[in-house]
Amino acid sequence: MTEEPVLQQFRRGGVSTLTLNRPHRKNAITIELWDALRTALDEIAHDRTVRAVVVTGAGGAFCAGADVVDSDPYAAPFTKLQAISEVAQRLHDLSVPTIAKVRGVAVGAGWNLALGCDLVVATPDATFSQVFARRGLSLDCGGSWLLPKLIGIQQAKRLALLAETIDAEEARALGLVTWIKSPDAIDDFVDETARRLAAGPPIAVAQTKALLNEGADRTMREALASESRAQAVNFATADVPEAYAAFAQKREATFTGDWNVRKPDADR
Repeated sequence: MTEEPVLQQFRRGGVSTLTLNRPHRKNAITIELWDALRTALDEIAHDRTVRAVVVTGAGGAFCAGADVVDSDPYAAPFTKLQAISEVAQRLHDLSVPTIAKVRGVAVGAGWNLALGCDLVVATPDATFSQVFARRGLSLDCGGSWLLPKLIGIQQAKRLALLAETIDAEEARALGLVTWIKSPDAIDDFVDETARRLAAGPPIAVAQTKALLNEGADRTMREALASESRAQAVNFATADVPEAYAAFAQKREATFTGDWNVRKPDADR
């Protein structure tokens, strides 16, 4: 039986987990895996019940990058890069928050796939490398855009040009890992973090994510204008009065993302 290259699991509370599923190759990516991941992200983007996404790898590794053994060496490079770029863009464009759960290696496009998530949780034994230069290649899967924004141009050049391997502690010190958790604790921690994200106000969370993603490329004036538009939308949802009521009643808010716009009076 042919294995599914990406496993998709839905959990109660609106969390979807995508697992890269080629453990015998440390989840190294083939064109089939890129296609499956693109399909899964498209489904999530159109599913209003999904409120948070976890991306991880099977078998103790996150992703060893492109599979240079099982891939077709005669396949058109444009076809491969188009598939990679489409996945990176879809992951970036998801309105719901995303978490990368990293065990073991995260290399090349695999690491950039993790960096494309909003938050990264790693185990202490995780290792990371922008391996491209060692393969005679340049960055892909969004790395040339993500790295300078996350850590600045000099450190980005260091990692990309030297293709060094760094551990989880250094990755966290650079700002490329959000949390480090022990192998025994990482699953529960990610589950709880995803649950908290999924329980947030979906419209406001989506707009906050978009504002932060776009803000680095905008002037202060443009950012303030975008914030004002976003808040106007938030105040038209049922989540704002629900949050105020929950605060007054000293309880947890239940957010739905529903609109709270009054219908016109039929008698008028």
